Amino acid sequence: MSRAAVPGLPSRHPIGEQLPALYADDDFAQRFTAGLDTVLAPVFLTLDTLPAYLDPRVAPADFLTWLGSWVGATDDPHWPEEQRREAVTRAMELHRWRGTVRGLTEALRLALGVRAEVTGAGAAIWSATPDTDLPPESGAGPVVRVWPAEGAADGPDPARVREIVRVMCPVHTDCRVEILSGPPTDEGR
Repeated sequence: MSRAAVPGLPSRHPIGEQLPALYADDDFAQRFTAGLDTVLAPVFLTLDTLPAYLDPRVAPADFLTWLGSWVGATDDPHWPEEQRREAVTRAMELHRWRGTVRGLTEALRLALGVRAEVTGAGAAIWSATPDTDLPPESGAGPVVRVWPAEGAADGPDPARVREIVRVMCPVHTDCRVEILSGPPTDEGR
């Protein structure tokens, strides 16, 4: 990513116009400063539009990957540009929801365009009696059911689904993944 000189880009602050009157009619001084204007015009333009560079909704497309690295966004160069922009825009929100049902389903929807459902997300048990034995482990962790995106000819890549589930599930849980075919039915909701 580099911002280079843009041919024909006018400077909003031409140096030649800011020189003392003595140099206003000096052809060499005007040509020399015009060359500097050509080099500095993209710098001034970038500084004038800096807020747009930091907004993933309008930043230049080649700037998205670098901007996404600031917020830990998942960025796949094979994704359409609008999906990449949404991933960067929503990265902080997804970090807040990491380890929750909402975060997992949103991450799968955003990255793969699939519908997901999490069941058996766990429970908590407490006792008012001190030194009570811990309850037995249930052995069955949460189940993540994933349906293909609407209109998709085939299902999502199982390795990508499992990787997203691994990253977004809490560390202490063992999430099982079921990749289903066809649209979700009312019983599956």
